[in-house]
Amino acid sequence: MPLWLLALLCAVFVMHTDDHVVAGILPEIAADLGVSEAATGQLVTVFSLTVAVGAPVAAVVTATWPRRLLFAGALAVFVAANAAAAVAPSYGVLMALRGVAAAATATATPALMATAAALAPEGQRGRYLGTVALGVAAAITLGVPLGIWTGGYLGWRVTFAVMAAAGALVLVWLAAVMPEARPEPPTPLRDQARILASGPISLGLLGNLCIATGSMMLLVYLAPYLAAVAHVGPGSRGVLFAAAGVAGAAGTWLGGQATDRWGPDAALRGGVGVFAALMAVLTALWPLRPVSPWLIGPVAVVWGGSTFFASPAISARLLHLAGPVGTQALAVNAGVVHLGVSFGGALGGALLATTTIAFLPPTAGVLCLAGLSLFGLGACAARKNTAEPQVPAA
Repeated sequence: MPLWLLALLCAVFVMHTDDHVVAGILPEIAADLGVSEAATGQLVTVFSLTVAVGAPVAAVVTATWPRRLLFAGALAVFVAANAAAAVAPSYGVLMALRGVAAAATATATPALMATAAALAPEGQRGRYLGTVALGVAAAITLGVPLGIWTGGYLGWRVTFAVMAAAGALVLVWLAAVMPEARPEPPTPLRDQARILASGPISLGLLGNLCIATGSMMLLVYLAPYLAAVAHVGPGSRGVLFAAAGVAGAAGTWLGGQATDRWGPDAALRGGVGVFAALMAVLTALWPLRPVSPWLIGPVAVVWGGSTFFASPAISARLLHLAGPVGTQALAVNAGVVHLGVSFGGALGGALLATTTIAFLPPTAGVLCLAGLSLFGLGACAARKNTAEPQVPAA
């Protein structure tokens, strides 16, 4: 693996860990700053919404910037925001700094992904996208535990100091090993909007919104679901979460391999199909509860892998269809994923409030199959427009 690709992976991991780590230190922040935990939870909301809204805007504004300059600037802002957060005197100041850090993440992440794809050797775009996307999966898996550990033993301010230090190390590393990647030639704003609003891309983005909503809905409420279906205690839940997280990282990497070997369409169908099948299994297991942890464990592991398997395929498909505005397409997709996380949490909460937790797996499965159908419609539209039989392998 080239050193610059490993550096891109680490940059994505650090910036997305900064998003998830806060969930593990909410009680400590609330107690120290004298606000409720509910109010402190809005730090996570602000970060996600800033990325969702800011990523497309930043991609348009920075489309012609040299990539090395873009990465250095975004990481410098990220480091400064986290260093300042470590000494934030009030909740309001901390909230503003979280928005600044999120803006840096929104600016860098789509460009990091697009650069990895642009510099990938022929036939290895999926692998390179999967490698960088591995940073997102690892951040989701490790972010909360890292926050709990540092916040519990060292204090929440140390958590932000650690994030600032990690960002500084990645900044220096990227500056040392990153080759220059030319940005795409300038594309008029009207043409950018036309390409991004085209049927194949807009259907794909809507499909990914459904997939993200379904998969994240179960992830958010996985702990209470495991407790209900298998009577799994806190210790065993932690083991299952860790195993599913490792499987998610492996699924991202394998999804990149599959994208190169089978093509994005087939890899996407495989990942979403396995996820939907597992939701059917969980639905069938509900009447048999309590289920043995030895049975639910393998299901949770395969579920973790399938949740992230399709990510490289989705990115490769969007990059192919978007052409000169590939970075902007990935930026909009990043916003879509963050919206999916928010929608998934809200929809899951509504289901729990109005029905039972048993409805989570079937609802998640239906949403993901709906998303796959929308991708299929987009593929049909693309073939009609270009007369190509399918999107070629990355």
